[in-house]
Amino acid sequence: MELLDLGRQVHSMVVKTGFLARASVINALVTMYFNCKNDFDAFGVFEEAGDEVPDPVTYNAMIAGLVSMERAEKALMMYKDMQKFSLRPTELAYVSIMSSCLCIRIASQLHAQVVRIGLENYTSIGNATITMYASCGDLNAAFIVFERLTEKDNVSWNAMITCYAQNSLGRAAISAYIQMQWEGLEPDEFTIGSLLASSESLVVVEIILGVVLKKALILKTEVSNALLSAFCKHGEMKHAYQVFRDIFPRNMISWNTLIFGCHLNGLPVDCLHLFSEIVSEGLMPNPFTLSIILSVCAGISALQQGKKIHAYTLKSGFFSEISFGNALITLYAKCGMLHCSPKVFKMMIEKDIVSWNSVITAYAQHGKGKEAVHCFEMMQELGGVKPDNATFNAVLSACRHSGLIDKGSQAGYLDEAEKLVKDRHVDVDSTVWWTLFSSCAAYGNVRLGRIAAGFLLETEKNNPTVYVLLSNIYASAENWEDSANVSCFTGESE
Repeated sequence: MELLDLGRQVHSMVVKTGFLARASVINALVTMYFNCKNDFDAFGVFEEAGDEVPDPVTYNAMIAGLVSMERAEKALMMYKDMQKFSLRPTELAYVSIMSSCLCIRIASQLHAQVVRIGLENYTSIGNATITMYASCGDLNAAFIVFERLTEKDNVSWNAMITCYAQNSLGRAAISAYIQMQWEGLEPDEFTIGSLLASSESLVVVEIILGVVLKKALILKTEVSNALLSAFCKHGEMKHAYQVFRDIFPRNMISWNTLIFGCHLNGLPVDCLHLFSEIVSEGLMPNPFTLSIILSVCAGISALQQGKKIHAYTLKSGFFSEISFGNALITLYAKCGMLHCSPKVFKMMIEKDIVSWNSVITAYAQHGKGKEAVHCFEMMQELGGVKPDNATFNAVLSACRHSGLIDKGSQAGYLDEAEKLVKDRHVDVDSTVWWTLFSSCAAYGNVRLGRIAAGFLLETEKNNPTVYVLLSNIYASAENWEDSANVSCFTGESE
């Protein structure tokens, strides 16, 4: 805060002396404000300068600063403004904007632009392009860019290995690692981290551990954390604890990784003990830590412990975190305090799809079908969040368990459910159709049962359960002929 105040004093002096007209001074002020994590004042300097000094370095500083503060959309707008003034972005500007791009359409445009102006052979640009395509989920495009790079450095290979890791292609990652060594490049902590993240077996982890020890990379906390995560992933908690004890210095990632590993491997008591250690050592748990611990509390119905963490977050100001609010909703619902779940939901400033699904599921678990449906309707009315398969499953489950789907209802919730799952804008998987199909079987809805069976048979043609349930639906409606015809497919008529 003191540095920011000093920077503002210098800014005032610059304005008084008339030096703000100089591009170099503007650039320095913009960079200073972004380094102080103050994008508001950085924009103020930029706007104050106006269009009189359309300097590419200023725009590049703005783009880099915005990306560093995770303001990707603003950075992209700044990039487009540069083109209006016919200003050419620098290599650094392209690297910055590519690192924050998550849209494949924009990624393709940026790539085409760097090719057009002849920057594609710059290794830093190539590396950024690989990372950009990987972030957009286009592994093939990332690989093509990698293959075309005339000079590959450690960052190039690490980007490609990370790309394979993100796509769960462990063997491809190991193959790239071997190739990298053939090219005479030594693995670093980032290489090892990606290899461990993509490891498909404990044998691979142990081989990588040998490399880590040989090259003394175990001394790097980042590598130890990655190793810890890998052992947790493969259920080797004894080895995980050994690695954890040897980490120096430990950071919150170390603690969170072990706590999450214990949670993943069904060791809730260990999670709570580790959390107590964090507090007793005077460390500050972050929202991720608290979310995991709340999930643990929900799993073992540790209501009192959960309440203490809730109180702690209110004091520390973490309550605004979406993940924490979601975990609290689930905790109170699982501990039988349903009335607290919607209260937490209403208090949340921001809500994502998990928030809505959590509160709908909470109502479903307690047989509150009408409330669940009302919540779903609210979700649609407010917009901004698109329902997913978990949403539909929760709503259908709530309706079924609370008796809202009744046999005689022609305008009931089964018909409403049909509209939901047949929405062409929603990609519904088989679990939702199975939920709907079982409801039709329970309440004898022939028309919708036939539709659900049709969708299921597209993906599960040889599943006899579909035919058995459909036959039962026909039989419950006393449609004996169709019931017998469907039974033929299951072999029951023999």
